[in-house]
Amino acid sequence: MLFQADVRGESLAHIVAAEAKRAAGEPDRAASWLYAREIVDGVADHREEIDELISSYAQGWTIDRMPNVDRAVLRLASWELLHNAEVPAAVAIDEAVELAKQYSTDDSARFVNGVLGKIALHAQQSD
Repeated sequence: MLFQADVRGESLAHIVAAEAKRAAGEPDRAASWLYAREIVDGVADHREEIDELISSYAQGWTIDRMPNVDRAVLRLASWELLHNAEVPAAVAIDEAVELAKQYSTDDSARFVNGVLGKIALHAQQSD
């Protein structure tokens, strides 16, 4: 949903509403839908903080210059690292790196791993 809103230039609220309607018609997606919604809402609620951290640790890259997939992956994993204690940092980073490998550029996995590693350290020091 984060990627979709970014690429389409549509509001996140519009994308979430459309996905909620779709999820309602697919009861087997209930658990995954609830967590996806939690992530998207969390990113929206903490977007300024998350983007500031990503920007500060993505040396030489602004948020706007990043590939759309990298930006979405970094935002969702950053929310997990900063605001979801139930997800171990290593799991959040590994899943984000895998998404970057699968859906983004050849250099994205290394980039995502580096940025999230720094955000994870920041989150540990803030606790």
